[in-house]
Amino acid sequence: MNKAVESAAPYALGLIILGLWQGAIYVTQTPSYVFPGPLDIVKAYLDDYSVLNAGLVSTLTVTLAALAAATFLGVALAVAMAASPLLRAAIQPWAVIIQVTPLVSVAPIIYVLINQPFITLVTCATIVAFFTILSNTAAGLAATPPDLQDLFRLNGATRWQILTQLSLPYALPHFLTGLRIAGTLALVGAVVAEFVVGSGGFASGLAWQLIEASYRMIIPRMYAALMLLGVSGIMIYSALGLLEKLLLAKRNRA
Repeated sequence: MNKAVESAAPYALGLIILGLWQGAIYVTQTPSYVFPGPLDIVKAYLDDYSVLNAGLVSTLTVTLAALAAATFLGVALAVAMAASPLLRAAIQPWAVIIQVTPLVSVAPIIYVLINQPFITLVTCATIVAFFTILSNTAAGLAATPPDLQDLFRLNGATRWQILTQLSLPYALPHFLTGLRIAGTLALVGAVVAEFVVGSGGFASGLAWQLIEASYRMIIPRMYAALMLLGVSGIMIYSALGLLEKLLLAKRNRA
């Protein structure tokens, strides 16, 4: 298949879906306050673009801060687990417990303890995102071939040199895969945290804008906020996918 055609296929499908959606709204004459069409959503965005864009900036700031924190935390814990079986035994169960605990149940507790909206949102989003980076990086470090490790030891390499020059580069594809997934999870965590603890101020992200619009029954604006969240998730996933390709290509050339 032609590569250009393959690249254009998702956009073509999206346009077809939007066209069918708008056509169905026109034929059925469905009111926008019941189910808005794409044109109603675009109009709602243009009418309130300054407020919605401010909410988008707020949500993305929390998402990127959480992704950075999750990356640092996940890689640090993965390296610690790879360095010591005792640390692995101590860390892994708690990491799983944190991952499986519903965010909506702990977010209010975190908010009460921290009492600062931005740090609370970042903490909640980090909790959602870090486990993917931890598990993927740990799996990559554990998959380092023993023969190569023995070869490094025979040549007098220290444990630190084996880790930095062999294990971490070998684990890079695993880490990047985890990072790509964690980027979207950080966005999900930020949105869920905004639903639970968002109450104005810096916490007025897109999720809070969606809640406010639902209270005021401005349905097209709700969909506009939702569409911005969807587009943001796609852009984060695509950007991290591009980063993955660039870093792996650079590693392969080295």
